[in-house]
Amino acid sequence: MATLAPLYQTDIPGYPVHRGKVRDVYDLGDRLMIVATDRLSAFDVVFPDPIPEKGRILTQLSTWWFHRTGALVPNHFITSDFAEFPDALQPYKDQLEGRSMIVKKARPLKGEFVVRGYLDGSSAKSYDETKQICGIEMLAGLKKRSPFGIPLFTPTTKAEEGHDLPIDFDGLCHLVTRPLAKQGRDYAIALYTYGHNYVFRHGLILSDTKFEFGLDENDELMLIDEVLTPDSSRYWLKETYQPDSPKAISLDKQYVRDYVEQIGWGKEPPAPRLPKEVIDGTTERYKKAYEMVTGKPLPEL
Repeated sequence: MATLAPLYQTDIPGYPVHRGKVRDVYDLGDRLMIVATDRLSAFDVVFPDPIPEKGRILTQLSTWWFHRTGALVPNHFITSDFAEFPDALQPYKDQLEGRSMIVKKARPLKGEFVVRGYLDGSSAKSYDETKQICGIEMLAGLKKRSPFGIPLFTPTTKAEEGHDLPIDFDGLCHLVTRPLAKQGRDYAIALYTYGHNYVFRHGLILSDTKFEFGLDENDELMLIDEVLTPDSSRYWLKETYQPDSPKAISLDKQYVRDYVEQIGWGKEPPAPRLPKEVIDGTTERYKKAYEMVTGKPLPEL
């Protein structure tokens, strides 16, 4: 099986480009091209080591979910089939094939739309300190990884640099207007619920995930960026999950988070170098998540 060499940054001349933490976004005029590189971001800091196959997994899994949820929530996806890309991009097949998609243009909303089904990550820390999560009063006695019973909407800011910060619903309304906050919240909860129920039947638990939304040329809200990937979500192997147990195996970048916390990194730039076993272990977890969600191996090139 042919594989792409790790790609830390693309170089496609002739088009304006914006480089995010993970994605390089090229302006094609009436559309955008989003390239998922193999860069890794954790705790909102980009790491110096690429994760082989990561960009391809993110693109292929997002493609799968965009097709599956398009009737539920409008999205920006057009194609990820490189044969359908403009002729001017065909010479850059080695950089683009498998890890890029053409999408509709959108004006991104400023907030991130996070939905949680279980007490973990930053929500667990907030609960331990205040018994609140994003301003929502929670019941006493919850244990780490306890299910909430219903999805909890916990938005954040979207920082160009530094850390995203949790906000309450009113804070999100201030950023994006109340009607858009309500519509985005409803879309996000519907997507999380659909995704959770689907992967649960296939041996995974979707603990939490984040979505981004934007406005199209008609000011209609649509899902943008990525959807239900190991970069934007926490996935656990269902057979290893128990509330208040550290034994749940994560198929996402929690593996990297655990490693850098163990070595005492302060979660500020620069990020540390990663050993080969952590790099390879991350690729392995992302690939397993793809295979369990879609029921098939990562496509050959």
